[in-house]
Amino acid sequence: MEKYKKIKAAVKKKIDVKKILSNAKHYCKTNILAFTFLAVGLLNGILLRCFTVKNYFNFKPILGDMVVLLVVIIFGYLVKPKHRFRYFLGFTILFSFICIVNFIYYFNYISFVSLSLLKTSSELKGYAGAVTTLLEIKDLLFLIPIIVLIIVNKKLVKKKYYDKVAKREMPKSRMLIGAIICGIVTLIFMSTLTSKDFSRLHKQWDRRYTVMEFGVYIYQINDLISTIRTNLTVLVDSDKAYQEFVDFYDNREDTNKENKYTNIFKGKNVLVIHGESIQGFTMNLKFNGEELTPNINKMAKEGLYFSNFYTQESIGNSSDSEFTLLTSLLPVYSGTVFVNYFDRTYTSLPGLLRDNGYYTFSMHANVASAWNRANAYKYLGYDHFYAYEDAYEIDEVLGLGLSDKSFFRQSTDIIDEIEKNNGNFYGTLIMLTNHTPFTSLVGTEYNDDYLVDLKGETEKDENIPYLEGTKMGNYLKSVNYADSAIGELLSELDERGLLDNTVIVLYGDHDSKIKKSEFERLYYSEYIDQVLIDPSKKMEVVDNYTYEINRKVPFIIWTKNGKYRAEVNKVMGMVDVMPTLGNMLGVKNKYALGHDIFSVDENIVIFPDGNYITDEVYYDASKDEYLQLNLNSPISLDYLINYQEYASKVVSVSNKIIIHDLIKKQQTLDAELN
Repeated sequence: MEKYKKIKAAVKKKIDVKKILSNAKHYCKTNILAFTFLAVGLLNGILLRCFTVKNYFNFKPILGDMVVLLVVIIFGYLVKPKHRFRYFLGFTILFSFICIVNFIYYFNYISFVSLSLLKTSSELKGYAGAVTTLLEIKDLLFLIPIIVLIIVNKKLVKKKYYDKVAKREMPKSRMLIGAIICGIVTLIFMSTLTSKDFSRLHKQWDRRYTVMEFGVYIYQINDLISTIRTNLTVLVDSDKAYQEFVDFYDNREDTNKENKYTNIFKGKNVLVIHGESIQGFTMNLKFNGEELTPNINKMAKEGLYFSNFYTQESIGNSSDSEFTLLTSLLPVYSGTVFVNYFDRTYTSLPGLLRDNGYYTFSMHANVASAWNRANAYKYLGYDHFYAYEDAYEIDEVLGLGLSDKSFFRQSTDIIDEIEKNNGNFYGTLIMLTNHTPFTSLVGTEYNDDYLVDLKGETEKDENIPYLEGTKMGNYLKSVNYADSAIGELLSELDERGLLDNTVIVLYGDHDSKIKKSEFERLYYSEYIDQVLIDPSKKMEVVDNYTYEINRKVPFIIWTKNGKYRAEVNKVMGMVDVMPTLGNMLGVKNKYALGHDIFSVDENIVIFPDGNYITDEVYYDASKDEYLQLNLNSPISLDYLINYQEYASKVVSVSNKIIIHDLIKKQQTLDAELN
């Protein structure tokens, strides 16, 4: 018994609970600023996710944010206490800035910003108006951490907190304790992740998924590493990339075969209309008996209309759509082709037609530097770029610049001269007015006196609000204006005889990027029966899958004589345009990753984030799950695995072609052999 008492006394002496509690209390009292920094940093990350991806109950990203913030705190102990406030304030400002920028970007593009976009800061000046318009009161909430830190610091200064800390603090000891805490949090965090999570983090395909699972700070650090890694990759692994490139094309079945559409437009002029933010669902809407897009609908009835057409853009948005349409390659998963990889060798549709005697050009009433188009176009086969600075008089401003109607009128004059002086031409007309935030027509004569009426009337002859003044309402009116501008363009071209030998190609460059809640407003409204002519347009639910599948855009190939009319409902992507249109024009791109849609039994649209869609399924790579689209056709596991592997391979090969400039390498080797 006596021996037991001695052991107990020794243990009690060795483990002095009071001393431990006293040390812990002292540790907390002398780390008030660090704890405040940690709390406000976590608050910013939580606010961002609540306003964007809305994963309120996911604890993983909080742990991820905490790991980054703890690392900052650990290195903060190397700073003298009297200077530590400035250290933590600097990082708080940085993290607040990251959250504000990502919030604004997400509101616009339903994704998160990439550091590679910093290279485009000068090129994006043409879109500055859209960014400033997107600022909201919510943005100010991200400034709360800065304010809180300043207030806490003032109180600490009054209490001479920093002098007390300086006298008793041992930095090395504090760093060790911080490292232990950070290590424990890191282990807990990593235990919640799967190998698939780490794979997706490495590939950076889905930025939304990364923020949802890892937190915004790890996402931004990983994005920086990914950008640097991509640039370094150009210097290494070139031979390995080339071998993958060769193996892919050697083993690939040639599906671009001759069919009834081969050479039907050979020798014809081609005029491509790049329809800014025009989404396919708008073609199916009527308000008070009036079609929202009567001119686009007329083109669809009189031409080849591809009703299940998807864009495949990444962070480059409009520029990505242009690139993919012209080259049949996918956008890169890090950076943007037009900015980061514009000076590569590409096989493009305008380039091939130029080799066949066509004069090739693009027209856009924005600054030539926007998305670096002035430089990128030289490598994509265009002879000339008619831009804001040298080709247009800004006589009517709507939104970000010259109105579409004025742009089309002035462009028609130029096209008339081009045909007289150059013979066959391939040209692209890039629209601008229907650009987010879709407020360019609010308060103008178009909105008040001309555009489709989104109001209805009750049985008591009272106006009902429905969509007037909402984001969706503004978007629909903007699309209505864009459709009217397209109608005027076709009329003007016809009057000048420019449609007699010209094929018109119309495509939406990407979806509207409008949030699900706005679609719920459109399809759920109690007033829908009184405004939409077809009440069947009501939807039971707008979930993630409904939203994604609804992101299709118009793609129409139209001629004045209406000789070729059909609706093609097979699923199709932007990457398939060049093979399909090229077959009609008599040119072929042997490096195309897409297919001539008329030469395949089943097509697949692969998105840069790893998702894909066929006529049978929509596969979500971030969730590793699928939605069956054709309930009459059973889906096997092999079907899913084969397409998943193929999608991964296509994304990989496309990135390697672009990053390592493999087409140029292949052409050089071919020249040496010959």
